[in-house]
Amino acid sequence: MKHNNYNVAFVFPGQGSQSVGMLSELAASFPEVKHTFERASDALGCDLWALVNNGPIEALNQTQNTQPAMLAAGFAVWEVWCKQSPIRPAWVAGHSLGEYTALVCAGALLFEDAIKLVAERGRLMQAAVPEGIGAMAAILGLEDQQVVAVCAEAAEHEVVAAVNFNAPGQVVIAGHVAAVERAIVLAKAAGAKKAIALPVSVPSHCQLMAGAAEQLAEKLLHVPVVTPAITVVHNIDISSHGAPEVIRNVLKEQLYKPVRWADSIQFMADQGVELFVECGPGKVLLGLNKRIVKAATHLTLYDPATLNQVLEQLHDN
Repeated sequence: MKHNNYNVAFVFPGQGSQSVGMLSELAASFPEVKHTFERASDALGCDLWALVNNGPIEALNQTQNTQPAMLAAGFAVWEVWCKQSPIRPAWVAGHSLGEYTALVCAGALLFEDAIKLVAERGRLMQAAVPEGIGAMAAILGLEDQQVVAVCAEAAEHEVVAAVNFNAPGQVVIAGHVAAVERAIVLAKAAGAKKAIALPVSVPSHCQLMAGAAEQLAEKLLHVPVVTPAITVVHNIDISSHGAPEVIRNVLKEQLYKPVRWADSIQFMADQGVELFVECGPGKVLLGLNKRIVKAATHLTLYDPATLNQVLEQLHDN
């Protein structure tokens, strides 16, 4: 029996949470992990599990590799959960790329289709802005609107915008390298606690990705999409959608519009969610979510110990 209406949210990380050796402990105990990566490898025609286990990290960090690796990792954890518990969350969401993982877990996209799609998404993103042209930076300690104003002042006929509203006082900006550098200086002058460039080669979620988004939209036309069986909260509009054509469109727009993560988590909390589980490697979302909704319970799920913690939390209630 599946308790699909259990008012808990599973959330899935995106790029930035990857590491060589991720999920190795979970894989040692649960065959679903390697099986999921075998399916991904067959879809891509390369050994994704070997890359995740052995690196090198430079190859894993290439966006066309990171995206399928993180989707496979998140879905592998979900597959383990589904074998270990009958409980299903009422809500799922994913940070940026993680939204694809959420859609797969909700049944809207087939896993193999999504793996090939995000690998292509990564290639399109990298091709859209040659390395050295774009940049991203994290701004800590300013209000959202202060960061928006800083970007408007720094643009000077180039692109720079607030693109990830991750948590109160934590916003990521993206755009042309020089414009991002100007914004860093202005943010510090405005009182930011920290304003630092991020080690990425692709300026995600800004207008520099508009061309890649159009190409991705063409790919999406050929990918089967069905109504999700679990409510998916989307990054760009804090809404859930059932129509396949609308889901395709939000995935297109997600590539060049901001990730409103703080709003997404707050929205689910406003619907009564009191437990958020980060499903996948790392603890990036755990840290953000704790700052967004302090009164909720926040857990991670990525190895046998954290699996047991989530099982105990849900089955004791």
